Amino acid sequence: MCLANGMMKRLLNYMHRLQAQRRESRLRWRLAQQAVSLGQHVRMHDTVQLDTSYGGRITVGSHAELLPGVLLMTYGGSIQVGERCSINPYTVIYGHGEGVRIGNDVLIAGHCLIIPANHVFTRTDIPINRQGTSSKGITIDDDVWIGAGCRILDGVHIGKGAIIAAGSVVNKSVEPFTIVGGVPAKKLKDRS
Repeated sequence: MCLANGMMKRLLNYMHRLQAQRRESRLRWRLAQQAVSLGQHVRMHDTVQLDTSYGGRITVGSHAELLPGVLLMTYGGSIQVGERCSINPYTVIYGHGEGVRIGNDVLIAGHCLIIPANHVFTRTDIPINRQGTSSKGITIDDDVWIGAGCRILDGVHIGKGAIIAAGSVVNKSVEPFTIVGGVPAKKLKDRS
């Protein structure tokens, strides 16, 4: 009787693993049709939304994790997430225009907003929503930690090893291995 129970458990475990592999295979096929590419062993919560419906491309590197409520929306641009990155709950990353490039080993806390575009508002005789947008793009180098609730704005380059304090609004580029914080973000100190 014990032998039969053991064999039955192994068979059930095998069937569950096979079903999980089939689900992942179907998900990868569906994402590939939407211009989304996932590396190996990406952990992605069911509530993550990867939206390329307005064109563009999303690439997520191996061993990255996208936690509940994360939104990656290209709006015609591209979003590249490196390997071993962690994007925490309810973070929104847009890919407008020149897009967003995130290096390897980047930690992005929850409730952050990364948007690589601005509305044009130079004319007063036309509503802002009809004047178009401008985009320089955003680059986040390897080994960066972005604290909870940060806003990273268009044209910013965050250098390797930098730390962005929680609640910061980053509207200027950040030097490597520095800690910045505030609204707008200013250099607080070097990491060395």
